[in-house]
Amino acid sequence: MKLATFRQPDSDAAYPGATFAAVITSVHPEDPEVAVRAVALPDCRDVGEYLTATPEEQREMVEGALRAAQADRSLLLDTSGLVYDTLVPFPTKVFCVGLNYTNHIDETGLDRPEHPTLFAKFPQSLTGALDPIEVPEEDHRVDYEGELCIVVGEPGRRIAVEDAPEHIAGYAVANDISMRGFQGRTSEWLQGKVWEASTPVGPWLVTPDEFSADARVLTHVNGELRQEDRVADVVFSPAELVSYASQLITLNPGDLILTGTPAGVALARRDAEGRRPWLRPDDVVEVEITGLGRQRNELV
Repeated sequence: MKLATFRQPDSDAAYPGATFAAVITSVHPEDPEVAVRAVALPDCRDVGEYLTATPEEQREMVEGALRAAQADRSLLLDTSGLVYDTLVPFPTKVFCVGLNYTNHIDETGLDRPEHPTLFAKFPQSLTGALDPIEVPEEDHRVDYEGELCIVVGEPGRRIAVEDAPEHIAGYAVANDISMRGFQGRTSEWLQGKVWEASTPVGPWLVTPDEFSADARVLTHVNGELRQEDRVADVVFSPAELVSYASQLITLNPGDLILTGTPAGVALARRDAEGRRPWLRPDDVVEVEITGLGRQRNELV
């Protein structure tokens, strides 16, 4: 199952800016990373709110919405007329993992970590899968990091690795946009990672039964492939990350864990003149993961 949070276009006079959760019912036949039709879930403002419901309530919401759409085809929404909002706009926690893909560790020249390298983001750092991202006047060294994002479903503390899959509601695409100038000011990374509305998550949450461990993450900048790797080529698996994070603090429904980025970031690249290809205004960054959809964010 695929779930999304949509925002009413500003042109909608009745409810401009209002958000709602929806189940994706069909994707484009020639491009499965693009949704075509969706059905709104009743009285549910976003996917995070959906995840706080009990499993029985979730099932009733989805089955009821689909039954209603079968009876009344006008309830099938054309997603081209909607705007993807932040998938989970108000998670209680956003964990991020550094140095997890083996090829990214190699390009940094750092040692393979013994334990997950964690840092945090805040809900205001999140944004939608198609929203513009600002190049801040304070830091022009803006980098991309295409990532797999874990979305927590069942709450838990001190979760065993073997039990962790039961606590995962699904997976999503994320881009850990990083302001490298601020990130490099100190040994702590947070100040380069939490800028306002800089981390797109979505477009969809895809439940684990529809997600393959052989999926690939790809990042393009202006159509040029910059990153490509299997999401399984990591030091710490999703189950291990959920277990580790839950040792520190209780995980709640809708909490996010960004699982790290593969090789190919701008920080590790140089052009013929020795310059790093930082993101600039008018650049377009696209991140997709097989079966999870595609983000497309323009830098402004």
